[in-house]
Amino acid sequence: MSIQQFANQFVCDLVAYEPGKPISETARELGLDPESIVKVASNENPLGPAPMALDAIRGAAEDMHIYPDGGGYKLRSALAEKYDLGLENVVLGNGSNEIIELLCHCFLNPDAELIAAEHAFVVYKLMATLFGAGYVEVTDPNFVHDLDGMADAITDKTRLVFIANPNNPTGTIVGDAEIERFMARVPDHVVVVFDEAYFEFLTDAPDTLKYVREGRNVIVLRTFSKAYGLAGLRIGYGLAAPQVAAILQKARQPFNTNEVAQRAALASLADTAHVENTVSNNNAGLAFYEAAFQERGMNYVPSVANFILVEVGDGDKVFAGMLKNGVIVRAMRGYKLPGWLRISIGTAEENVRCLEVLDQVLAQ
Repeated sequence: MSIQQFANQFVCDLVAYEPGKPISETARELGLDPESIVKVASNENPLGPAPMALDAIRGAAEDMHIYPDGGGYKLRSALAEKYDLGLENVVLGNGSNEIIELLCHCFLNPDAELIAAEHAFVVYKLMATLFGAGYVEVTDPNFVHDLDGMADAITDKTRLVFIANPNNPTGTIVGDAEIERFMARVPDHVVVVFDEAYFEFLTDAPDTLKYVREGRNVIVLRTFSKAYGLAGLRIGYGLAAPQVAAILQKARQPFNTNEVAQRAALASLADTAHVENTVSNNNAGLAFYEAAFQERGMNYVPSVANFILVEVGDGDKVFAGMLKNGVIVRAMRGYKLPGWLRISIGTAEENVRCLEVLDQVLAQ
């Protein structure tokens, strides 16, 4: 008799989310020096946390015997001020990923449906399945969200529509005009989720917060994991109309964001120079890869985020070949793109090393 037969079958049938391969695991498996490994697989900030965040982390160490502020007052207040919203509009999460789960806790059930794009973040489908809801996948021509098609897919059962903007793993974006047309068609029983994890990398970002200020059933998700370099602390947030935020606050666990993360995030908001340096490094890296791929005649998707999607023929094989040479990228079979790799933007040196190894593997 197996315990598996007593678990929910839809959980047993799931394919678990696979994060980018850790440096420590790669070094251990391949006998490599961890210092020699380049990881450009998980859209992390190659410059690390902001200096002010590091100071805050060190300063928090002596208070680790005290529970954190369960309401996250200081951080929520700073975010509310930054975006000209009220405290009641801000929800904190253990990464913005937790808020995705909270939304599903609150709005999904076996009679409900979630809508997302075909090549969007795989966690949306994972969450819909875990809550027994229907998952409606809308094709995305040229890897861009088809918001008209997503509006067409809305039914009486629809409760959540996820719009990843910019989208992971494609790096594409939809603009104000498309969003405005979509929002004009969204009925009141639907919560629209703008997943904006890469917002800080945009030079001309769509204004999705206006729908929050209008009191629409909308939530905008953002994170400190990417541009702010705090991926290891797991801290993100949602900006939502009060009626949406209040429901999410009821569903979250007490003390869901830890004290170190809250302090580091608060300090990061003040260290604007670090974000500027991060964006500058990212823009240079994107330009480097785009020029390299054009020179080689390789097919890629122009990106506005901190990664780029490139077609390599056999993504799994090229991934494995690069891994043996100490460069970790991300194969895209899990996103129904078996011929593609996603490469995160690293430092200038990491980008050069990644391209050199990619060339070597492709030449084989």
